[in-house]
Amino acid sequence: MYGKGKYMVASILLLFTATVCAAFRITGGDDFAMARREVLLRRIGHELLLQSGDSTSRVLPVKKIAEGEYQISFEKAFTFQTDSLANTTRRLLADDPLAGNYVVNVLNPASPGVAYGYAISKNKKDDIVPCKGRKQPSARYIVDIKFKPSGIDTVKSGYLLGSLPFLAFVGFLFFRTVKPGRTLPGNDQDTGMIRLGSVLFDEKHRQLIINGTTIHLTGTETRVLRIFALSPNQTIERSRLQKEIWEDEGVIVGRSLDMFISKLRKKLELDPNINIVVLRGKGYKLEVEA
Repeated sequence: MYGKGKYMVASILLLFTATVCAAFRITGGDDFAMARREVLLRRIGHELLLQSGDSTSRVLPVKKIAEGEYQISFEKAFTFQTDSLANTTRRLLADDPLAGNYVVNVLNPASPGVAYGYAISKNKKDDIVPCKGRKQPSARYIVDIKFKPSGIDTVKSGYLLGSLPFLAFVGFLFFRTVKPGRTLPGNDQDTGMIRLGSVLFDEKHRQLIINGTTIHLTGTETRVLRIFALSPNQTIERSRLQKEIWEDEGVIVGRSLDMFISKLRKKLELDPNINIVVLRGKGYKLEVEA
C-alpha cells in the first residue's frame, strides 16, 4: 500500500497542478481582452465628442487607476446628454466579454462630487439610469468606469474550487479500493517481533530467541538479518546488501559483508531448520524450513 500510495499521491498532485495551470491558461487571453477594453473605452470618448459636435479635439490616453477601474479624459470641454452616454457605453461595452456589470461616474474637476452617474447590469431591467433626457453643461469631464470583478478572478477561482471535489472523490476511491498490505507471516508489528520458524527475531532489542536462549546482535547484524527476515527463502543479491547496509555510511567494504554473514550463521546454528546459504554468483538466501 505504501508503494501504491506514493504513486497515487503523486498522481493527485500532478492532476491538481494541471487543473491550476488549465485555469490560468483559460484566462491567458485576458491580456488581449483588457487591451481591447481600453480601445473600447477610448471609442466611448470619441463618440461623446462627436455627439457634442466636436470632431477635432483629442481623447486623452485612458488611465487605469485601479483593478477594474478606468478613467477617460479629454483635451477640451464638451457637453453630453445623460441617456446618450448610457446608451453609448451599453452598446460599445456589449462587445467586452468581461464587462457584465459596471458603474459610470462623470466627474467635473472644476467642482467636487459626481456630476452624473449610473449603473449597468447584465440584466437590462436591473440598470439604474437616472436623469434621462437632460443635457449637461460644458466642462472638461472625466468619465470614470468601474467594472465588477467577474472575469479573470471568477474563472480562475471557479476552476480551482471546482477541482477540489473531484480530487476529494479520487482520494476517496483510492483509500476505499486499496486494501491494507498483508502482514508478513509471523510478523508482530506491535512488538517488533519477526518469527522465523522456531526463531523469534526481536529487531527492536537486537536479539534472537532460539529455544528459550537469548542471543544478542550488533546493530549491523540486526540490519542484515532484517533484510533476510522480510524476504525468507528468497535470493538477496550481494550488491543490495552492500548498498542498503553500508552505502549510507559512505563506505562499501566487500569483506565486511562476508564477516557479518558468517557471524549470523553461527548465531542461528541453535536451530537446524534455519540457515543462510551462499548462492555463487547470485547472493544469499535465508532458508527457513516449515
